[in-house]
Amino acid sequence: MFKVCKMQQILISVSLFSLVYGFPWFQGRIPNGNRVPNPCNRGTWLGVGHLREVGGGNRNIFGQDFFQAGLRWTVNLCEMDSDGDGKTNGEELGDPKCEWYMEATNPVIFNATGHPGICEPMSSAKCLIKNLGIYCNHPNPKFGR
Repeated sequence: MFKVCKMQQILISVSLFSLVYGFPWFQGRIPNGNRVPNPCNRGTWLGVGHLREVGGGNRNIFGQDFFQAGLRWTVNLCEMDSDGDGKTNGEELGDPKCEWYMEATNPVIFNATGHPGICEPMSSAKCLIKNLGIYCNHPNPKFGR
């Protein structure tokens, strides 16, 4: 049998937690990252860059673009319409003029009005195909709803 030291147990636990629940500290790297509306219900989508609302697992299109931007909110990322719903990422996250930056002590932004990685409204013809793979409140993340 394998002997696992305490430090290895901690590292394994942290790694598994990150895989299952995503990385909440990324929420602070985008405007209103902890207040992005959940298009599946009236709550908040915690894993903004992921297909699953709790985060972890595969990235949605915004998560892929965020990764390509070096995991930073940039003017280019702000001006993109990652999910193809006709609104820029900045508009959806409450930064329509792309002025927000992480180090700002009092950023001038508005409330998030949409999700930059999920085409809305979800039931519209143009969004049905774009949102394949999005998991809304399903107890088993392998099955979308």
